[in-house]
Amino acid sequence: MSDTLLASVAGFPEFISFFFLAILLVALFCRFYTWITPQDELALIKENNSAAAIAFAGALIGFALPLSSAITHSLSLADCAIWGAIALVVQVLTFAVVRFALKQLPERINKGEVAAGVFSAGCSIAIGLINSASMTY
Repeated sequence: MSDTLLASVAGFPEFISFFFLAILLVALFCRFYTWITPQDELALIKENNSAAAIAFAGALIGFALPLSSAITHSLSLADCAIWGAIALVVQVLTFAVVRFALKQLPERINKGEVAAGVFSAGCSIAIGLINSASMTY
């Protein structure tokens, strides 16, 4: 095997480790986020509720952005897991603040009001970007 090929596959175990940790953290985020919000996002999405799909996708992107930064800048899997947990908390708090700022947000998403879903998604992504940039330690 050539040295180039060996060098390429040398990082594969680390890739798999960080990839599966990230998948686990995304699954935990989805579970925790859908548990903490008053609306049932997955049921609403199954019912073709665009507002719920947009809001949930925004929250997921808003979580994945800082998780990506944590993977890039972490020193170990444990370090990545800690910063991933911080990203999860920040994203859940974002929903709480947006819910406070936009009265009746869950009810509006339940009714399929796309503007509420877009606003929620936009806030989630914006905070995710700021959170991600803040993790460049």
